[in-house]
Amino acid sequence: MGPIQQSIIAKLELELIPESLEVLNESYMHSVPPGSESHFKVVVVSCKFGGQRLVKRHQLVYSALAAELAGPVHALAIHTYTPAEWQESNNVAPDSPNCLGGGKST
Repeated sequence: MGPIQQSIIAKLELELIPESLEVLNESYMHSVPPGSESHFKVVVVSCKFGGQRLVKRHQLVYSALAAELAGPVHALAIHTYTPAEWQESNNVAPDSPNCLGGGKST
């Protein structure tokens, strides 16, 4: 796990106090050098999302990760759930789509 991924985890844990948090480095799925930390998927389950629309939930994540998004992080797939929503989804978030840009399309 690289330093950017660790920073994302620490900031989301501090700001959202999640019941569950998954931060996946999906950079390998894109046309970037090996070892890059530029594309991430976050799955956050937090009581702080209760009564909030999706846009507000994403704004909370963006706010917590402002420094990373202004710098090394190129793309962030965000999946936010309340504990009840997470249970209803059978604790499964959608898969990220395959990258078709940067010369990877066929």
